[in-house]
Amino acid sequence: MIDTGTQARTQKLARCMHCGQISYLPDAHHDYQCPRCHEPLSFRIPGSIHKTWALVITAAILYIPANTFPVMTVISFGRGHPDTIFSGIVYLVQAGMYPIAFLVFFASIIVPLFKLIGLTILLLSIQFRWQINMRQATVMYRFIHFIGRWSMLDLFMISILVTLVNLGSIATIATGAGSTAFASVVVLTMLAAHTFDPRLIWDLLEDSPERLNGPEPGNSPERETTALSETIAPND
Repeated sequence: MIDTGTQARTQKLARCMHCGQISYLPDAHHDYQCPRCHEPLSFRIPGSIHKTWALVITAAILYIPANTFPVMTVISFGRGHPDTIFSGIVYLVQAGMYPIAFLVFFASIIVPLFKLIGLTILLLSIQFRWQINMRQATVMYRFIHFIGRWSMLDLFMISILVTLVNLGSIATIATGAGSTAFASVVVLTMLAAHTFDPRLIWDLLEDSPERLNGPEPGNSPERETTALSETIAPND
């Protein structure tokens, strides 16, 4: 029988991250496979913290050239001017295309920065055992996991322009080093969201005052377990 007052890991229960099958793992040091899809099973994603840190740090380093190097150069009649992401936003504002300028600013600058800061906060909270609001941290992780794909908007736009605008010596569009760096940031942050194990957030309950001194009024173990069951990231 499953105890609703303790974590699944304490009861030696593991959820397959691929098909969702719940399995009983009597020995944590033994290698198990999901009986349904035959994928490896573990209580937590192996090396989740180290992998996520490596991806986040690399993405943070590449975020600088992504915003300082040109992402696109429009060549018209043999003359061209390289544009960074920010200069492109300024040009859109000056041209009166405010909705597009806001969309590019949000997808190219705000979203990657939010993902980097959010994942860094989650990683530091787990490593230093900070007492945080775990429900809010879980919501933030879900948002990071969901919004990552929208950062590809700029790359799609540049790809379409490069494909369509090719008029020989009249007008061409060439990608710059900034687009490569920006694409790397997008991919790395998406991978970081996938390698991060959200169940580590709820492992902080083991050191929380509620665990050490007993639950506060209105915070029953059943409510904590219900919240724990909702933290698994959605499968793409």
